[in-house]
Amino acid sequence: MEALERFFLIRERGSSIGTELRAGLVTFLTMAYILLVNPQILSEAGMPVSDVTVATALGAAFGTLLMGVYANFPFALAPGMGLNAYFTYGVVKGLGVDWRFALTAVFVEGLLFIVLSYGGIRTLILRAIPAPIKLATTTGIGLFLALIGLRNAGLVVDSPATLVQLGVLHAPVPLLALVGLVIIGVLSSRKVKGALLIGIATVAVAAWVTGLAKAPEAWVSVPSLPRETFWAFDFSQVLTGKFLTVMLAFLFVDVFDTAGTLLGVGRVGGFLKPNGELPGAGRGFMADAVGTVAGAAFGTSTVTCYIESAAGVEEGGRTGLTAVVVSVLFLLSLFFVPTLAAIPPVATAPVLVVVGALMMGGARELEWSRMDEALPGFLTIALMPFTYSIANGISAGIVSFAALKLLSGRPREAHPVVYVLAVLLALHYATGGGA
Repeated sequence: MEALERFFLIRERGSSIGTELRAGLVTFLTMAYILLVNPQILSEAGMPVSDVTVATALGAAFGTLLMGVYANFPFALAPGMGLNAYFTYGVVKGLGVDWRFALTAVFVEGLLFIVLSYGGIRTLILRAIPAPIKLATTTGIGLFLALIGLRNAGLVVDSPATLVQLGVLHAPVPLLALVGLVIIGVLSSRKVKGALLIGIATVAVAAWVTGLAKAPEAWVSVPSLPRETFWAFDFSQVLTGKFLTVMLAFLFVDVFDTAGTLLGVGRVGGFLKPNGELPGAGRGFMADAVGTVAGAAFGTSTVTCYIESAAGVEEGGRTGLTAVVVSVLFLLSLFFVPTLAAIPPVATAPVLVVVGALMMGGARELEWSRMDEALPGFLTIALMPFTYSIANGISAGIVSFAALKLLSGRPREAHPVVYVLAVLLALHYATGGGA
């Protein structure tokens, strides 16, 4: 016990081993839904659910362990919501490529992220991207996730006349999804830990009992490495423009998602300096980057820091021991892969809607009274769900921000790097590119 106290600086940070253990459990309960949701999303890209479930647990366990032991932060990692949606709907389905192509892009992006984590390049990029685009990216991803969840719930369906329309609400699947949404909403408003998991479990059991989904044939199994997704890379198109576009889109979202989470949760835990800097942030970025590489090797989309880590920090977690506890719990979940793989999409759909709602907060910080700030932010938000692409939204935001600042006579309000990115993106789309 004394060794743990010294290694993680537990007393120095005003915590205790008991508090750290409890904080780790709380964090796991608030984010364990990813073990159910991520395989459902990636399965639509053609990836086997069982393999992705194992890869999700291993990627989360590895990245979180590194965050705890190497960076000594109480932050947990797992395949990112939004990034997995871009993987499936933006890359595999949107571009019509094989999932191995997308998995390779994640792997290369992780390697590049490692390089950026060493020097000042990462800092330069973070300072260059306009604040409205950073805020809008989170909001746009939230709407994108909500749209996917509403579609999986049968609450929003396609229409040849109006593009989309309301689904048949009295049908079994939409009704069950609405019940799940109410359960999660009520439990979350009452601050019940694990509200997302309770909602998923309730809807899943109801779907199995009513015959809307097939119950698992076995509840537990002996863990094994993924068979089809492990090291399933395709490097044949690495030098193509399409690959570069996809890889950079993954990198962009990963960098800013990680930065936002580290700073946001770090502020909750009191880790930030008065000037807003996070001591040891470089180690946190490195843990995130290596976690992405490991996750891709196992067979899952980008591994990144989770904002749900704030739940454990609010519970008192202040050191890497909290993250180590989360890592161990993710490893234990490997024994329940058959159960997790049998969870139907209707059970996870309400979670996507709720997570989308939680990601709306950034919109209120946009300068809506200034059109040169509001329009780029709005385009970033709107084009993500409307074009089913995170990259399209980010690209529209950067290009419009640069154009408005330049033509409004405020060129110095945009970093030179933004103008370079805007020109490159404009040329990409003008020549028929897209994401």
